[in-house]
Amino acid sequence: MSSSPGIKPQEHVDMVYISIETAIALASVVGNVLVVLVVCVNRTLRNTTFSFIVSLAVADIAVGVLVIPLAIVISLGLNTKFYTCLFFSCLLLIITQSSILSLLAIAIDRYLRVKIPTRYSIIVTQGRIYVAICSCWILSFVTGLVPMFGWNTLDAHGNLSSSSEIVCKFTTVIRMDYMVYFNFFGWVVAPLTIMIALYGEIFRVIRQQLNRRAEATCDADKYYRKELKLAKSLALVVFLFAVCWLPIHIMNCITFFCSKCYIPEFATYVGIFMSHVNSALNPMVYAFRIKRFRVTLIQITRRCMLCKPSETTSCSISTPAIKDKVDVNL
Repeated sequence: MSSSPGIKPQEHVDMVYISIETAIALASVVGNVLVVLVVCVNRTLRNTTFSFIVSLAVADIAVGVLVIPLAIVISLGLNTKFYTCLFFSCLLLIITQSSILSLLAIAIDRYLRVKIPTRYSIIVTQGRIYVAICSCWILSFVTGLVPMFGWNTLDAHGNLSSSSEIVCKFTTVIRMDYMVYFNFFGWVVAPLTIMIALYGEIFRVIRQQLNRRAEATCDADKYYRKELKLAKSLALVVFLFAVCWLPIHIMNCITFFCSKCYIPEFATYVGIFMSHVNSALNPMVYAFRIKRFRVTLIQITRRCMLCKPSETTSCSISTPAIKDKVDVNL
């Protein structure tokens, strides 16, 4: 890679890294703000599943607003106090945990919806959904802040005191055994395995019901076909999460289990980019795969961003008007 005149190669790499991260952050924030706005505007989307989707969108907004800027700061290797750098690093972990726990909650919600459809509305109330969302975030903070309570590299630095300044790098303050055993195996692999099993069972139950109800009422058939389409969309979100996050975790495992193995800096950067770009992909999945979401998004874009009035209204969002035009089918 050639560098511009007067710019050192490392500075050039930093500029490219910051530019890409900034673009990812902007796409993540804009896309997920639209997700929240669509759910707020369209009353037909205000159900239990989309409550969890909003929680996931908030986590993805936090990636763009908080995580990526902190990742840029950490990548520059600024001099900070040990626990300041450690706290910044823990914030990155908290947002990751909130994303995967939100995905797990969505999978459990969809499983209950197809497994016990007649009792679903009785068991899964809006109040319990709010409790579940709060529990996901609390658990994310608890697990993400574990290094702050001692599982860090302070002892490995010998005589370094907590008030001394260090070059702030993620791997300088976070222990790799924490990242591999606790974070990856415990809070990434385990939830992903559970989600794969849940979605496998969801598809099995839906297809079984569709086969049984081939001669049943049209409404029942429509219900399960709608559930199948939504399950496919949400399973795609889980798949993209795994594809985007596994590379950086696999590199962590290689570093931990094979100290002599060399991982190119370029590969590390790609792994970081993939983990961050995941936050910008989810709104695209919703827009392309969920008709209710897509139609409402088009309405918002036409009536607000492009300022194209719909009939007699001008650049304003009217919930009833949008609701009337949105097809309730997926």
